[in-house]
Amino acid sequence: MAEPVAEMCDQLIKAVYVMMDPESNQRYRLEALKFCEEFKEKCPFCVQCGLQLSDQTQNPVIRHFGLQILEHAIKFRWNSMSQEEKVTLKNCAMELLSKGTRPILEEESHIKDALSRIVVEMIKREWPQNWPHMLKEMETLTTMGETQAELVMLILLRLAEDVITFQTLPTQRRRDIQQTLTQNMNGLFSFLLTVLQHSVDHYRKLKPLAAEEAKAKAHCRVGVATLNTLAGYIDWVPMVHITNGNCRLLEVLCLLLSERDLQLEAAECLLIAISRKGKLEDRKPLMVLFDDVAIHYILSAAQSADGAAIGNNSTQADETAGLVEKHYTFLKRLCQVLCAIGNQLCSLVGSAVEVDVPRNLNKYLEAFLSFTTHPSQFLKSSTQITWGTLFRHEVLSKDPVVIQVAMTYLRETRTNIVKTGFPSRNDSPSCEYSRGDFDSDEDFNSFFNSFRAQQGEVVRLACRIVPEEAFLVTSEWLQYQLITPINTGNTTSKIGEGLCSVLSPSAVQWDAMTFYTESVVGQLFKVMEKERLPVEKGIELLQMVLSYDTRDPLILSCILTNMSTLFPFATHQPQLLPQVLTKLFAAITFEVVEDNKAPRTRAVKNVRRHACSAIVKICRDYPEFVLPSFDTLYTHVKKLFSNEMLLTQMEKCALMEALVLISNQFKDHSKQEAFLEELLAPVRTHWLSEEIRSVLWDPVSFLAHIGADQVMSDPCTEDQFGISRSRISFCVYTLMGVVKRARWPSDPQEAFSGGFVTGQTVTGDPIYRNPCSTQVLAILPNLLGLIRTLNSLFSPENMARLSETFVRVHEVMDVEKNLILGLPQPVLDVYDSPVYKTALERMQGFLCTLYDNCFHVLGNLGPSLVQDFYTIDGLSHRIIHSVLSNLDNVPDNRLRPLLRVFMKQLVVSCPQEYYESLLCPLLGPVFAYMLQRLTLKWQLISQRSSHIESEEESAILEETQVTQEMLEEHLVRIVTRELLDLIITSCISRKASEPVSKEEMADNDGEEMATYSSQGVQLSSANSADELTDLGKCLLKHEDIYITLLTIAFTALCWKDTSICQRTASLVCWTLLRQVSGGNLLPDAVTWVYMSVLKGLQIHGQHEGSNATLTQLALLIYENLRPRYMELKGVMTQIPNIQQEALDQFDHKILNPATNKITDKKRRDQFKKLIAGAVGKPLGQQFKKEVHIRNLPSLFKVGKADTKRDLLESNETAGLTALFGPQQDDV
Repeated sequence: MAEPVAEMCDQLIKAVYVMMDPESNQRYRLEALKFCEEFKEKCPFCVQCGLQLSDQTQNPVIRHFGLQILEHAIKFRWNSMSQEEKVTLKNCAMELLSKGTRPILEEESHIKDALSRIVVEMIKREWPQNWPHMLKEMETLTTMGETQAELVMLILLRLAEDVITFQTLPTQRRRDIQQTLTQNMNGLFSFLLTVLQHSVDHYRKLKPLAAEEAKAKAHCRVGVATLNTLAGYIDWVPMVHITNGNCRLLEVLCLLLSERDLQLEAAECLLIAISRKGKLEDRKPLMVLFDDVAIHYILSAAQSADGAAIGNNSTQADETAGLVEKHYTFLKRLCQVLCAIGNQLCSLVGSAVEVDVPRNLNKYLEAFLSFTTHPSQFLKSSTQITWGTLFRHEVLSKDPVVIQVAMTYLRETRTNIVKTGFPSRNDSPSCEYSRGDFDSDEDFNSFFNSFRAQQGEVVRLACRIVPEEAFLVTSEWLQYQLITPINTGNTTSKIGEGLCSVLSPSAVQWDAMTFYTESVVGQLFKVMEKERLPVEKGIELLQMVLSYDTRDPLILSCILTNMSTLFPFATHQPQLLPQVLTKLFAAITFEVVEDNKAPRTRAVKNVRRHACSAIVKICRDYPEFVLPSFDTLYTHVKKLFSNEMLLTQMEKCALMEALVLISNQFKDHSKQEAFLEELLAPVRTHWLSEEIRSVLWDPVSFLAHIGADQVMSDPCTEDQFGISRSRISFCVYTLMGVVKRARWPSDPQEAFSGGFVTGQTVTGDPIYRNPCSTQVLAILPNLLGLIRTLNSLFSPENMARLSETFVRVHEVMDVEKNLILGLPQPVLDVYDSPVYKTALERMQGFLCTLYDNCFHVLGNLGPSLVQDFYTIDGLSHRIIHSVLSNLDNVPDNRLRPLLRVFMKQLVVSCPQEYYESLLCPLLGPVFAYMLQRLTLKWQLISQRSSHIESEEESAILEETQVTQEMLEEHLVRIVTRELLDLIITSCISRKASEPVSKEEMADNDGEEMATYSSQGVQLSSANSADELTDLGKCLLKHEDIYITLLTIAFTALCWKDTSICQRTASLVCWTLLRQVSGGNLLPDAVTWVYMSVLKGLQIHGQHEGSNATLTQLALLIYENLRPRYMELKGVMTQIPNIQQEALDQFDHKILNPATNKITDKKRRDQFKKLIAGAVGKPLGQQFKKEVHIRNLPSLFKVGKADTKRDLLESNETAGLTALFGPQQDDV
């Protein structure tokens, strides 16, 4: 035997060197790999070769391969080994642990890991039943030296990871090992703490001695390994083991925070322990961390690490030189520890366990505040959620210490909220840390926007505690900014001398102050009584803002925001309103350089839109206050409208919306109708003219009118067509604004007396009449004609009419494409550049916006016009022949507004009496068409994903083509989700069962959590309250619509989108199917439905959530339909690897429920085992060799003797005698 083993080992060594040599030929490397894999599978002396190759005299690469061979043998040959072979392998492994490795500081980490894996694989198969003294043997090994102690720690850690974290073994084996670990946990924790204490004591003792440096490092390595192992257990063991001995473990961990080489691992252990959920009584001992000693150690460690995190002794030349990563990482962990302590405090104080506010809460908050004021933006952001929890707490928020710290927080946030610390810059201490946390300025910018939003929320919470102090801080900062000269810094704007860029010091400060003011003042009016409001100071601030004059667009934008924020104070002094309106109207026509022919910059556009939005907001929130100034406002708007080129169409629309909002306060139908008639007169005249009517209804005339059939080379020609487009846009914008804003009074009595009520419904509710109805209904026919024309633009004949300038006009715009694909938008320096657009981009923007706005108008007609809209003669016919025309050529990105903006809104707002006459004729064709369209689209996607290109094809495939395919696939997913949302809105009355609270989830153990999702599905699918909506019942009366809905629901299970599958399976499928489950379904239909669910499992079953949802759906169908359709059993027999006897037993239970009463969970588990063969695997697992671990005789539960063995519940047992020691009966 020795000679063939040696010969094989030589061949294996050569093969490994060939595989690992970077100079090896690809063919030789593949042959060597094939040889090694075949050896593992077929060679009879695998173990002997593995042992010989893993000898410490070999090269580390060869040793690692030898250990891999041993691991492979245990994983895949253990069940076929004889008892003697198992004992021999176990003894050899233990010998490798005791003598087969090099000293702890010399041994390679991957060798240690491979050796620990071997032992853990044996433990998973034989402990505790056949290896009862394993823990004792591990304890003995630790006494042999530091090398063995570290290996034992690695073994215990990997065991916990495999059994608890990753759960890579069968349920019974996992339960046996977990319960045995739990039974021995007292001894295990005592053992771990003893090893930790021993290694730390020796490390501290030897560290000062230069001659003993190696020994000190060895003990330190053992300490690190022990802490890592503790971290693997602390997360799941009962809390009592963590809090034993007056929280000795936590005390030790706090002490180790001051030990530089152990502090990071100690902090991670501490974090896991403090973050534990569970019963409040069990967590109560954690309050020991508020003792002076613990807080002192934490604060001292933070101060020490902060000093070490930025050092000048770094020899690195890169941009992160000076930042010591290990110490900075420790600071992050320590910050998380303090956050976790604060969260536990908030959970315990004021709860049923009666925990008092700690007497040294101030020391904890001082330590916590030090992280909020740290230069690192990441550390600052890490504290925000805990601050919010603290300030929101019913008891703690009223404590004097917390009230005091809320004031401090408000003042510190003035600094934190300023956007500084870009990685590419050096203008702040934060930049050094940002270079370690963020890859680019864009990453930092995205992070900071989220961080600022968090700070705004916490500032609002602090404002609830100390509103007067918050307003004082705000007013001081605002006044300071108003009197401080503008500092453009080194980054001046490109559009004018002395103007700020987005990174200029003044722009950054103004931006931060504005956000802060919004957060505080908005909250002030919510939390303070009207009598206590600082009205005089607020009016004074508003007057200062109104008096401030600047031509800088970035600063002016901030001024407008502050003016809008402080406007509620103006309601106490009406004479300020004209000044506010004057300021806003000046900003609406703002230009940096008058009569400038260049396109406006984004900053200028933002100022103008900001001013329009501010006017709309004021008119929406304070219409009665603005009403006396209506005539002045109207006159000013008409003056602006007199110059057609002065405002954009969006700006004009905003001003018209403001006027309509105020007109709602007339509370006189005739007066408001007359005003709206006057307002809409230009639109109506233009829109209803014969010339425009022919343009709107004829695609050829439309393309000619907007210039899409012309080659654009002359700018003047382009301007002429631009005016034509702008007039069409203005009409649609105006119509949208009026339809959205014009309303009758909310008070029924005022509505009745104002002439807005025209009658009553059958239920006695008033029927309201919108004052804009007459005007809008006159315009509506041409709007429907425009939509029909827009749909027809995508037909081949009309595409052919496009000039070469506009041949790509119907492609997805770049901005829209980036949003769909999730690509980052450019975020910096975009405010300075003029927004130059090509003729193609302008045309794309026009058509895209026009299409969306048309559907916004249609979507709002129902809620706005109510009866006047729904009673239009032949409405459904008109919509079908306009909105639903030419859909075959309409691209997916244009279908989204049709489904989301129009159809969904129509479904939500339509009164029940119009379901039959309007919705059924519309929804039936929409559902049928979308089913046909999406089925083809998803088939194409499946063909793409299953087609694997050769290297030549991949090389030829251009990046643009790949991006286009990705875009098309994303759009199909989006449209499918919109369709599903429309179906749910139309048919499902309750979308989900009551969610389980976080506290309840936290108290469940892992096994219960694993089954939670499927139980939730059962509740939402089988509960009788989960019925159809009234519209759903109406739709299901139409057999063709019902069949279409059922087909969509069950076909969607097989489309390759997990979220679509899970949502459809949990909300739609059973709700629709159960309506006819008691009727006479065709057997073929039932078979198809059930097969669809199983196909869904095959495609999506690899995902735990989808697996649980689809399994529950399959069980519901089988339980309810199997008694009448024996074909379902025939479908079950086609599932791969299904046990016929087990299927017969389950089938018998389904057919005889009265005589076979079993719990829901048991029935669900049995069914899950039956259909396991139908569950698909991810690609990475499809060709992976299965590892089979046999169950051993159960230690903790003795089953009853039963001659009629249930195959669904049986567990394969080895029935072996003890292999590695005497069997203990009392384990």
